[in-house]
Amino acid sequence: MNILVTGSHGQLGSELRKHQEIQGRQGWFFADIPDLDITDASAVERVCRDRQIGAMVNCAAYTAVDKAESDIDAAFRVNRDGAAVLASVAKAAGALLLHVSTDYVFDGSSNRPYREDDPATPLGVYGQSKWEGEEAIRSIGCSHLIVRTSWLYSAYGQNFVKTMLRLGRERESIGVVFDQVGTPTWAADLAGAIVSMLDRLDPARSYAETFHYSNEGVCSWYDVATEVMNAAGLSCRVMPIESHEYPTPVTRPPYSVLNKRKIKNAWGLEILHWRQSLLKMLEELREGGGNS
Repeated sequence: MNILVTGSHGQLGSELRKHQEIQGRQGWFFADIPDLDITDASAVERVCRDRQIGAMVNCAAYTAVDKAESDIDAAFRVNRDGAAVLASVAKAAGALLLHVSTDYVFDGSSNRPYREDDPATPLGVYGQSKWEGEEAIRSIGCSHLIVRTSWLYSAYGQNFVKTMLRLGRERESIGVVFDQVGTPTWAADLAGAIVSMLDRLDPARSYAETFHYSNEGVCSWYDVATEVMNAAGLSCRVMPIESHEYPTPVTRPPYSVLNKRKIKNAWGLEILHWRQSLLKMLEELREGGGNS
């Protein structure tokens, strides 16, 4: 089965590309702007026809959470309309769409890990646009797997972990919020899970499922920052602060732990604790992997 990965220059797309290069598999095609605009239906149709695509993995997304509050049209164009285009093309081609979504579809008011069927109540434009993208896929009715994730980081691109490493080298101390709780997700682990799911697809079945995936465990951003400094041998002190001391254009969900029982049971996945994966990623950076 030929597989198209959109948003291939991002964190998850880069990890999927690396995974396939190591495996030496054929039939995987990677595209990003300017290779392919997922909001351009004719372009997506042409690629899927020419490459005889049987599955698409949509890693393309507008992920600038704060900027989305003022760049509303762009966020919805990519996160909702782009998802709808991919779903429509997938349905016409009889292909499967695996779409990556986010914990930001929830408002963080829960006191237990979020299940897939919990009500979506986004707090900002980014979360709302991602939620409407999910709903567009469901309403169009293509064969689909939606995978929500949280706190994504990797050796590629810009993310919280790499920011902490940079600040840890530049400053004697930093303040990091301790009242936002969730679970980091190493993009390499998520990429491995996605590949495993695609490998186990039943070609005779049409899918319509939503799953949650992150690493195991629960922590605050303060906990992650502290672990980064300790693991990297940096002397920078991490000071716990409350969210109101670090105001942002959009309110982050104070609690966004995801329940992963469904994805583990359905696909037989084993998921590492977030600390284990963080140490692996930091070792990869020390060995020169990833980019700035």
